[in-house]
Amino acid sequence: MSATIPTQRHGLPLLATPETCAGRTYIVTGANSGLGLEAARHLANAGATKVILAVRNITAGEKAKDGIETSTGKTGVAEIWSLDLASYDSVKAFAQRVKTKLDRIDAVVENAGVALSQRVEAEGHVLPVTVNVLSTLLLAVLILPKMRDSARRHGTIHRLVFVTSVTGFDCQEAWRNIHEAPLAKMDSEDMNMMELYPLTKLMLTMAVRHLAALTPVDRAGVVINLVCPGLCKTAMSRNAPAEVQENVAEFVAKCGRTAEDGSRTLLHGAVAGIESHGCFLYSCQNGE
Repeated sequence: MSATIPTQRHGLPLLATPETCAGRTYIVTGANSGLGLEAARHLANAGATKVILAVRNITAGEKAKDGIETSTGKTGVAEIWSLDLASYDSVKAFAQRVKTKLDRIDAVVENAGVALSQRVEAEGHVLPVTVNVLSTLLLAVLILPKMRDSARRHGTIHRLVFVTSVTGFDCQEAWRNIHEAPLAKMDSEDMNMMELYPLTKLMLTMAVRHLAALTPVDRAGVVINLVCPGLCKTAMSRNAPAEVQENVAEFVAKCGRTAEDGSRTLLHGAVAGIESHGCFLYSCQNGE
């Protein structure tokens, strides 16, 4: 699969409906803006009982919650919970709160991610590695037992959705340079930061496929899948150099999806069937 997106579908199907979402509980990370915010808004509008907006910036989260309530007319559904993926302690505290405070978890959409052009570290690794790979997987592993128990008690299938990127499939040369010791080499001072984002998404994709293989649906009651939202009009490239931002903006203007349209891919993952387990989903269709 190539990361080149000369054209992509627009007007994707909205699969978050009252039939699929009413009375259910959802967690969306990075839900204060962009794709996460639009996905949370759709879930609330579709009749979810509870939508947890897991955010690093509480002020921004409260603003997002107010916007959801105003646009949907649904109050008391969206909740703001603190989650900073740059901190393992924050991830552990969030997972513990999930275990003790939520009766059920119908889907977790791990949407939060970061792309940087300057070197920043967190928890002993360069920040995109910590956020996009290690903390994302840590949260999944800590929450999975609760999701398994919830699925069993409620007699339903739950979903664990990881937002990744097709760009991860177009970094073969960069991967060959680091594959023998990926964490050490991505953390090295010689690492090209502009190559790091797709590499982290490739690592996440490989790790999630392995996790899905270790956790069959008939044993855990949880569908684990990956979604790529495609090229969207969001602020993901805001930390890139000016020249890169200009190039991305030009490309996005030609074929980018709106954040609302792109969020529908996340929602597809959150309601997709058992056949999506371990799969890479794109444009609201099952992939490989």
